[in-house]
Amino acid sequence: MYDVAVIGAGIVGTSIARELSRYDLSVVVIEKSSDIANGSTKANSGIVHAGYDAKEGTLKAKFNVLGSEMYEGICKELDVPYKRNGSLVLAFNDDDLRHIEILYKRGLTNGVRELEIIDKNKVLSLEPNIQDDVVGALYAKTGAIVSPFELAIALAENANQNGVEFMLSTEVIKVYKEKDVFIIETSKGVVQSRYLVNAAGLFADDINDMLGGERFRIIPRRGEYCLFDKAVGGIVTRTIFQTPTNKGKGILVSPTVHGNLFVGPNAVEMDRKDDVSTTKEGLDEVLRGGSRSVKGLNPRDIITSFTGIRATPDTGDFVINIPTKNAVNAAGIESPGLTASVAIAPYVVSLLEEQGLRLIKKENFIATRQNTKLFINMSEDEKKEVLSKNPMYGRIICRCEHITEGDIVSAIRRPLGARSVDGVKRRVRAGMGRCQGGFCMPRVVEILARELNIPLTEVKKSDEGSFILTGKTK
Repeated sequence: MYDVAVIGAGIVGTSIARELSRYDLSVVVIEKSSDIANGSTKANSGIVHAGYDAKEGTLKAKFNVLGSEMYEGICKELDVPYKRNGSLVLAFNDDDLRHIEILYKRGLTNGVRELEIIDKNKVLSLEPNIQDDVVGALYAKTGAIVSPFELAIALAENANQNGVEFMLSTEVIKVYKEKDVFIIETSKGVVQSRYLVNAAGLFADDINDMLGGERFRIIPRRGEYCLFDKAVGGIVTRTIFQTPTNKGKGILVSPTVHGNLFVGPNAVEMDRKDDVSTTKEGLDEVLRGGSRSVKGLNPRDIITSFTGIRATPDTGDFVINIPTKNAVNAAGIESPGLTASVAIAPYVVSLLEEQGLRLIKKENFIATRQNTKLFINMSEDEKKEVLSKNPMYGRIICRCEHITEGDIVSAIRRPLGARSVDGVKRRVRAGMGRCQGGFCMPRVVEILARELNIPLTEVKKSDEGSFILTGKTK
């Protein structure tokens, strides 16, 4: 029996879990995937939006602006890469200019700081590689970038440090109530909880139906991306948007916090919620769209492509409500959901409190994570100290990203540590470089097998069934 069960371990679920861990409560997070942030969060743009796009008076607008203000502090607490690089919404004609004027006024209404409309000369002085036919832009200085999966993992680790349990590879099959207790039937048995939070992402509408809440539907919307090598990561320094449409913010070009450059996403409504395939047509569309804004995007500099599925609600706004007594929906959290998630969390907890959940703050809550710095980011003195204690930090495994064996072992041994090749990749970037794991994956597999005490053939790339090796060939 738990006080609170949270369904879903994406950026929303982990934000809520960390917020709940501040209080003297028994909390469990149930996630069907084998790792944290293994759904939409792992294939997210990583943009911390300023807050000018969401319509006035919506939950999106409210939590976007609040979340944007909270981000820097949370990332600093949890040692997560974050950079306030600013963003530009480009205008290429008079219609675009009229639209960014609307966005500017909306941003002021929403409470966005440091917002201005700039002319062509100012745009090109800030970003010389913008296409020459630009006529102006909306400049949001508070726009930022973050690593979405690293933040979700950090939130989960910190929640776990503070007592939250995580049940991974555990699919929720059925939810119902008996005498004010939620009975959650899962693929690994029954969980009971007095309160429940639905943060199930793409499948939040299914959980809501089980709870008997007012009906809504999640429309899966596929977005494809191209990731470019660090060699061209400086083509732009700010996040470059096009004038948005009713399908979203359009195809953007942005640096990442780790020095790469990415272009995307497009927007294609899907029937399936699990189709993360990329298509030639989609990637061509992404490259054409990015090149409309920025010069110098050469397909030969692409090191990988990927797809994310956005959980678009048919309501037009976030679904944060009470579907039944002692439960809260945190559903349909599409863009700007990454930004909004950290502000949604305390609001969800307040809704639980309004329904009777007793909140007593812990005296020993730990707000920070320890020993998370990668060897490459250490000072010379720190490197000497760590090498004197652990020679594994002297062996480079990933040559592209300069990740050591010590970094990888730490990622495996940490709270909620890596259990797959992709788990290592998302925690310490081994395999994220130009060769995309071509050189380091065999060594990562060996280290996982050794640290987890399992045969090489049981090491997975990601979720169940994604085995890399099947046996000896000689």
